[in-house]
Amino acid sequence: MLIIPAIDLKDAKVVRLLRGRFEDKTTYSTDPIKTALHWQREGAKYLHVVDLDGARTGKIAHLDIVRKMARSIKVPIEFGGGVRDTKCIKKVLKCGVQRVVLGSKVQDEKFLRSAFKDFAEKIILSIDARDNIVRLNGWQKKYSKLEIMQLLLMLEDIGFREVIYTDISRDGALNGPNITAIKKILKKSRLSLIASGGVSCLADLFKLKSLEKQGLIGAIVGKALYEGKFTLKEALKIS
Repeated sequence: MLIIPAIDLKDAKVVRLLRGRFEDKTTYSTDPIKTALHWQREGAKYLHVVDLDGARTGKIAHLDIVRKMARSIKVPIEFGGGVRDTKCIKKVLKCGVQRVVLGSKVQDEKFLRSAFKDFAEKIILSIDARDNIVRLNGWQKKYSKLEIMQLLLMLEDIGFREVIYTDISRDGALNGPNITAIKKILKKSRLSLIASGGVSCLADLFKLKSLEKQGLIGAIVGKALYEGKFTLKEALKIS
């Protein structure tokens, strides 16, 4: 199981939101590059970087930071937030990012089919949900036309092999991942899953680790690392 530190960017700072609420944020660093270098030194094999301002407005706000980050570290980066078209995907990949995370575009099947044809494993979908309702635009907008399972089946049909699933109600709350929902997704989908939201302690990572045989391949961890609930080195021993 891959342990992936999260770097969420807002106003050029490293922050964490509580349950996706922009008004409820904690700032952990004013130097995102320094943060990325720290996680590299700690042994990270992958970084999950999110442009929160871009996610909310639909226009990438921190591309220069991401470009510098990619040049400063050897660890692969997946990046999302504000990527809404093919031109943006190409621009992000050109910065040195390993793969682009698409969230709000889950509503556009035609675009996803075209993007997968052009970029394949260079893109990954993130399904971000609260109470089984998918959220778009930095989690601010509801998208209720399809339930999570219908979206997963659509992604399988397109050809995707991996997906990120975030339970927004758990994100930044340090109250444990939604194991019930994760198990349901793994049972009903053939997609490999990266879980995000709620990890609070090493015991949570052990619970996720136990789901590897069912298809869970990674866990994105943010606040627990920044709050010192455990170190990345400790977490990597579980992975």
